[in-house]
Amino acid sequence: NLFGGKIPFTLHDDKPDHACLNLASESKRIDYPKPDGKLSFDKLSSVFLSNTNHEEDQPCHLRLTDPSIPITRNLPLYDEPAQRYCPAGVYEIVSQDDGSPYSQINAQNCLHCKTCDIKDPAQNITWLAPEGAGGPNYPSM
Repeated sequence: NLFGGKIPFTLHDDKPDHACLNLASESKRIDYPKPDGKLSFDKLSSVFLSNTNHEEDQPCHLRLTDPSIPITRNLPLYDEPAQRYCPAGVYEIVSQDDGSPYSQINAQNCLHCKTCDIKDPAQNITWLAPEGAGGPNYPSM
């Protein structure tokens, strides 16, 4: 190591991560292949392997400052990116009985990576430490 771990400068990006997101209209849709169960797996199978558990009666640790933003702002502009950048499928857009979209949070699946807190384009999601000892429990580590 040339500097012995003491580099006299820091690489720094002045633009925050949430400000780097492209609009859905400017981006090409990626069609990922279906998981094959051998080399690639679906999100919920991977969440199962992490042994994630949260108590059912605790309050949701993922807070939305304004619950309308995922539908009114993020869905039309960005095709609600939380449903793609979350590695555990916590954020979903589901259709209500009348066909209108609804933002659903599946906090039970949360892996505590805090990606949603960092990457949300509206900075509307606040990740809080959950009550109790819930979360991922990687038994092989």
